Amino acid sequence: MPTESPTRPTILSRVEQRGIEPVPLEQRNGTPAQLFWVWFAANISILGIPLGATLIALGLNLWQALAVAALGSFGSFAVVGIISVAGRNGGAPSLTLSRAIFGVRGNIGPTLLALLSRLGWETVNTVTGAFALLSLSAILFGTPAESKASPPLTILAIALFVALTVIVSATGHSFILTVQKWATWIFGGLTLIVAVYLATTVDWSAFVHDAPGSTSAFIIGIGTIAAGTGIGWANSGADMARYQRSDVSAGSLIASAAAGAGIPLVIIIGLGSALTTGDSSIATAADPIAAVRDALPVWVSVPYLIAAFAGLLMSNNLSVYSAGLTTITLGFRIPRAFAVIVDVVITTLGASYFMLISDGFYGPFITFISLLAVPLTAWIGVFLVDMAHRSSYDPDSLLDLSPSSRYWYSGGVNWAALASWLIAFTTGYLFVTARISESVTWFTGPLADTVIGRNGLAWLVSLAIAAIAHEVLGHRFVDLGRNDTIKNGAAR
Repeated sequence: MPTESPTRPTILSRVEQRGIEPVPLEQRNGTPAQLFWVWFAANISILGIPLGATLIALGLNLWQALAVAALGSFGSFAVVGIISVAGRNGGAPSLTLSRAIFGVRGNIGPTLLALLSRLGWETVNTVTGAFALLSLSAILFGTPAESKASPPLTILAIALFVALTVIVSATGHSFILTVQKWATWIFGGLTLIVAVYLATTVDWSAFVHDAPGSTSAFIIGIGTIAAGTGIGWANSGADMARYQRSDVSAGSLIASAAAGAGIPLVIIIGLGSALTTGDSSIATAADPIAAVRDALPVWVSVPYLIAAFAGLLMSNNLSVYSAGLTTITLGFRIPRAFAVIVDVVITTLGASYFMLISDGFYGPFITFISLLAVPLTAWIGVFLVDMAHRSSYDPDSLLDLSPSSRYWYSGGVNWAALASWLIAFTTGYLFVTARISESVTWFTGPLADTVIGRNGLAWLVSLAIAAIAHEVLGHRFVDLGRNDTIKNGAAR
């Protein structure tokens, strides 16, 4: 296969021209503070509301739900921060750096799963953002709030959300940094209005006497929040961090991701839990945006819906940008901006189906993030072990898809890494029950009724097995691609 031949402009135009090629050292001028705003804005998303409702549905009380939200979100985004360190070191997107681990061909599998994850989340964002617009229109103009009641209005809401996503995501890195920072202040403020209203109207004395949920429910809750927040973003950690200065400390990158995402997530998930304590119907509502809207007075509903739409848009901007880079990593030779357009066409079709044809959405949503958490954490396990042994990346070999690449390994595949990943997530699925409702189950793994399965720990098993397997099997390839100070081909 031929070598990719990206352009390397000295000065980027306002529309980012760079694809997946590593950023030259002289153009890496980012700071952890920039990433703090990026992750904060991306997690103002109102999707934390149904996640908070899910915690109450598990039987947790409000205080447990807040503790679970903090552990799941801060902890999982600390992992995003660790993978950001690889972006600082290699100057390339996460899945491009992953070629150094799995081989330029072996990396196709993890990259496809990562792209599927991004497309799934973008469909979720688009559906929920369109629901927010429909609800806002219903309040302001008296139009139908139900998606199937007015298909043209629903299509218009989807189109508006997608168009705004394309404008930001296609423009690229610099514009995203600016938009995310201002969005944090503006729409974070609107979210606080809702939070203050709830804090002053909720009967807090009722929560004091709520019986705590079981330890099992607490553990399952942490896994649900981690899978629905940081784990889904882990393979995007290096995508924005590739512009970070080489002298930025690892600790500051980890802190910027953990705090930037953790703070808004705890607030939003806490709001969802407070709204649904004693009534967890939002967790199963066909349109949770409307369910929350109906629980608030109009003067609070309007800023809530505006913040909901904007928060989802900020999350989608980052996701679509990352998905465009992931698409190019698969080997598609198209400009990054075109990859963004291909991505949103797919998610537009998916959103249209769920809003106009399907009868349910959030049951499949929770199942979707739980299922994808297993292969994603397996990739994380392999990636983190490789990071522990690696000092640098060979930028030319990251882009070279031919046998001359030092990441060619054996037939383009590092079989130790790929086998570790496959074994880990296949084992993880043995403990999974894919249930979208009380009456509908997609499949049940043979070990789903064990302590691990009942406590929702399949993702943790997958991560641990991947890390251990790659630590053991990876020694066979310790001289292949690990020490990139060796000239190309020397290790072969």
